[in-house]
Amino acid sequence: MRTIQTVIKPQGQQLGPLTMHQPLPANGVDQLDPFLLLHHHGPTRFPARNSGLPFGPHPHRGFETVTFIYQGDVQHRDSSGFASTIETGGIQWMTTGSGLVHSESSSEAFKETGGMVELIQLWTNLPGRLKMVKPHYVGLQKNDIPAVTLADGKGTVAVTSGVWNGVAGPVQPVYDVELANVSLLAGGSFTRRIEASRTVLFYLLNGAIVVNGQKISGRSLVIFENDGDEIDVRATDESRILLGSAQPINEPVVSHGPFVMNTEQEIRQAISDYQSGRMGHLS
Repeated sequence: MRTIQTVIKPQGQQLGPLTMHQPLPANGVDQLDPFLLLHHHGPTRFPARNSGLPFGPHPHRGFETVTFIYQGDVQHRDSSGFASTIETGGIQWMTTGSGLVHSESSSEAFKETGGMVELIQLWTNLPGRLKMVKPHYVGLQKNDIPAVTLADGKGTVAVTSGVWNGVAGPVQPVYDVELANVSLLAGGSFTRRIEASRTVLFYLLNGAIVVNGQKISGRSLVIFENDGDEIDVRATDESRILLGSAQPINEPVVSHGPFVMNTEQEIRQAISDYQSGRMGHLS
């Protein structure tokens, strides 16, 4: 089994109407190559006649963003012409590539009625050879994402990308990133084999588990060494886990706000391209 290096317990902070927890990056952990950033928003109740999510138009270049909608909905628009409203249980996977401007808001129906919101926003890096690919967006509803029932019948796995027990996820990222959401009942368990060379992303949203012999509870990012290929999980309470893996890119990471490149010159070019409108516009 892989050795647990450390466990990060993020502190909450307010981001507009949302409470946001950021386990990545954290003190002493800039990234889990190629995973750059993880924001866990909510759960937060929005009242009726609310103003929706606070993510207005902003640019990106050089990486991929993945949004998991656990509660509520997210209305996506971007300067490449992609648009969709994804509801509870769905995902949005955007390859920012050479650059675009996008916004994530709530639907008019949600703003009128209100309700619970819970999201995870994840950034995954791209190698230099792929940073300037054409932007692309995939929005999938819950029914578009295959669910695998665990062998003990006490859990399910919603497979976003990669393969789980022979079931392939619907998203084929431009860089090999596997992601799945695991929901466990108390007493549920699974063992997942991940090649020792791959970086593991293991985030416990809620609940209580024993992973590779260590008790973990609440919001927790578990960081593993690359010294084994097995992750063993047993739930002591109803729990949800975002589990992923990817081969490290092992390239320099230079970031400036919404741009993630390999060099300072590339960052300056990204800023210039955005300011001059070469990433498009979104009103």
